[in-house]
Amino acid sequence: MFKIGSLILEAPFIQAPLSGYSDYAMRRLGLDFGAPLTFSGVMLAQSAVHPKLLRNPAFRPHDDEHPVGAQILGNDSTTMAKAARALEGAGYDLIDLNFACPAPKVLRRRRGGYLLKEPETVMEIYSRVRDEVTCPVTMKLRTGFDSSRESYDNFHQVVFDAAQQKVDALTIHGRTVVQKFTGDVDWDFIAEIKHRLNGTTIIGSGDLFEPQTTVQRMKTTKIDGVLIARGAIGNPWIYKSLNAVLAGMPEPSTPTLAEQAEVIRKHFEMICLLYEPIKAVRFFRKFLIRYCRLHPKRKQAQKALLAAKNKTDLLIAVKRWYANNQSMRDKLGSQVF
Repeated sequence: MFKIGSLILEAPFIQAPLSGYSDYAMRRLGLDFGAPLTFSGVMLAQSAVHPKLLRNPAFRPHDDEHPVGAQILGNDSTTMAKAARALEGAGYDLIDLNFACPAPKVLRRRRGGYLLKEPETVMEIYSRVRDEVTCPVTMKLRTGFDSSRESYDNFHQVVFDAAQQKVDALTIHGRTVVQKFTGDVDWDFIAEIKHRLNGTTIIGSGDLFEPQTTVQRMKTTKIDGVLIARGAIGNPWIYKSLNAVLAGMPEPSTPTLAEQAEVIRKHFEMICLLYEPIKAVRFFRKFLIRYCRLHPKRKQAQKALLAAKNKTDLLIAVKRWYANNQSMRDKLGSQVF
């Protein structure tokens, strides 16, 4: 069991808020395969209060997907508090505050990871949001803005102040903001924070693609849970594998082509209910690139699927390239990408 504030989850991993990916379709698939908590994509605080967004079927929470979290981004405590209140009112079960995003356009506007330079602003935002909602409130952080001593001190000020204020959880990506997604993830640093803040729920993040490695990270760092991000795109099977490894069971075999086809079609059909036909095909292409990583003829399959111009073409291509029902274990081994 995994506790985040008032939420009691059945497994110690959650599906990350992924901008441009985490719509209802991806969230629903994650739940179907064993993720106990999913998130919508990260959103700007000023956008989160817009009624049109809250009515969007791809974005808003659905009755069959609770618990579901929302992550917001901003640097004004009043706006962040209003956004949190609106999102809780829309049905979200948890509010996560993003102080980690390394995107240049975010940093230029003093949002996301930039705010690790301003510990007082971070805690002001947290306090205002905490006062506005009754659901759990968490924070997403990186290990600092850069590797300087000042950044190190700022980070520790944030996590210790947050711990004193009983934050429901801290998710820590084991890289600095300036590193973005390059270099090694510093799991030793995350372990140190967990040791020093033993009473605070700590969730680790960064390059978690393999179930065995992910579980090993949890054991060695003694953290409470992990955040699965890019590892879940086009690979909802990762959650079944994680549950199996956590239970001490063998990791499930790589899904057969027929099993892959079934999930791809299911995912795409949900996408078609959320978007206009042409947009649905275009939007789904970034998922297809990831799904094709499991195909024994990855490049050829990907080229054929991405060439589809409409729903009919895409379904025909899936049927053609995933017609073989035999297991791919002999071709790819048991690894799930």
